[in-house]
Amino acid sequence: MSVSTFFFYVFAALILTFGILTVTTKQLFRSAIYLLFTLINIAALYFMLNYEFIAAVQVVVYVGGIVVLILFSLFLTQQAGTHLTILPVRQLVFPLMISLAGFGFIWWLLLNTTFNTTKIATNEYQVRMVGKQMLSFGRDGYVLPFEAVSILLLAALIGCVAIAYKQPEKNI
Repeated sequence: MSVSTFFFYVFAALILTFGILTVTTKQLFRSAIYLLFTLINIAALYFMLNYEFIAAVQVVVYVGGIVVLILFSLFLTQQAGTHLTILPVRQLVFPLMISLAGFGFIWWLLLNTTFNTTKIATNEYQVRMVGKQMLSFGRDGYVLPFEAVSILLLAALIGCVAIAYKQPEKNI
């Protein structure tokens, strides 16, 4: 087994472990931290596959943005120590059946699809070209979606502050 194969399996096992812990833990703060670890390991997998730009976007947008926003909202609403309720078994049957059906469908797709393989991994992009295209105003530019995402994150932050704001009590 090569070193890259070993690290691929290590990152895959960590992604699966922290992903399962994210959805099964009963504390909101721990769930957010497990999500953070899951996303960092996905970025490490991207780095290992030589997709540096996608890995950097993963770290900046998801780890640096979304997870920090979730933690910020947990602390603002003082819900960090909240324990989630345990659902009754009858409410878990349908989601479990849907999950197993989705897993079975993906497994069937993987078994019945032929994937073309190449002997050499090609990097057809350069980070500089991707950055110029992302911030260009031209026909193939992505400045508008980039700004729309920043406005969406700002709106989510304002929403967190609005939810956490408490009215001062009036003494009569």
